Amino acid sequence: MGPLSFRTSSVERIIEPAVARRLPRLGFVGTGWIGRLRMQALMQDGNAEFHALHDPCPDAVHAAAKIDPEMRVCRALDDLLEADLDGIVIATPSALHADQCIRALEGGKAVFCQKPLARTRQETARVVDAARAADRLLAVDFSYRYLAGMAQARDMIAAGALGEIYAADLVFHNAYGPDKSWFYDLKAAGGGCVMDLGIHLVDLLLWLFEDERVSRVSSNLFHLGHRLTPPLHVVEDYALAELDIGSTHARLSCSWNLHAGQDAVIEAKFFGTQGGLAINNVGGSFYDFEIHHFQGTHRRKLAGYPDEWGGRALSDWVERLGQNPGYDSAVERVIQVADTIDRIYHR
Repeated sequence: MGPLSFRTSSVERIIEPAVARRLPRLGFVGTGWIGRLRMQALMQDGNAEFHALHDPCPDAVHAAAKIDPEMRVCRALDDLLEADLDGIVIATPSALHADQCIRALEGGKAVFCQKPLARTRQETARVVDAARAADRLLAVDFSYRYLAGMAQARDMIAAGALGEIYAADLVFHNAYGPDKSWFYDLKAAGGGCVMDLGIHLVDLLLWLFEDERVSRVSSNLFHLGHRLTPPLHVVEDYALAELDIGSTHARLSCSWNLHAGQDAVIEAKFFGTQGGLAINNVGGSFYDFEIHHFQGTHRRKLAGYPDEWGGRALSDWVERLGQNPGYDSAVERVIQVADTIDRIYHR
């Protein structure tokens, strides 16, 4: 995922106010490759001040320090949480998210967390409750909402441009599995390919259909080709799920290590009585996408690549943090996402 590039033009600099507002001071917890990508995105964006980082892995700390050598390295998480910070960016293993988020929020820090916010609905609700009680801004890195053209697609759905949407097909197949062992530990990760990949598409579905609720969920989960029976003791590497949301019947499939003939297959298709929409990755890429509007045999491209979308969710949080660090109830949609994921896992 490439770094975000939203540079201010020279013309824009001339007309900026003489007194610039103070940039939010940020700390980073977890500086693996995802954490470092987010740091690089913000550095190019230029709308935040890097202050401190914490990671128990010396190699990760060393790599992150190269991005900003002036950033303070905190050996203990407590040291970072006690620092004079406006917000904290969390990109650690999933089992740590809930407690780390809550500690940061209770310490008066806004939080941006890598997905999933937590492993279950119960954990997720605890984090949201903590943000509400602390009156601090909380956001989750559901980055696919920020693809170029996605806001236009959402507006079209809300305006009824597709008519009544009766079907949706959601797919995320990865020809590789994660490279960290904790992903394969049910307790540490909370789930397998659904928690890692499918959660993005569940969030996208609920975001696009913001006024609708998921009424029914059924699923079949597999591990190494064998169907799993609840209660689960291992993570799934292939999943099929069906969801009813409003009048729309959605089908979700996702996997790790699938023989897909390319690196990844990522798509979200929506079919209505008056048209269709399709979001597709291009050429197996994890980063290049196109969005098309269909009517009959005709298609119209709404957006495509190149598009440096990967850091936009974080940049949006930083911008909102600079304007108002208080609680935003829009984050409560993540509880519905977590509830849907729980139902896929028969929890």
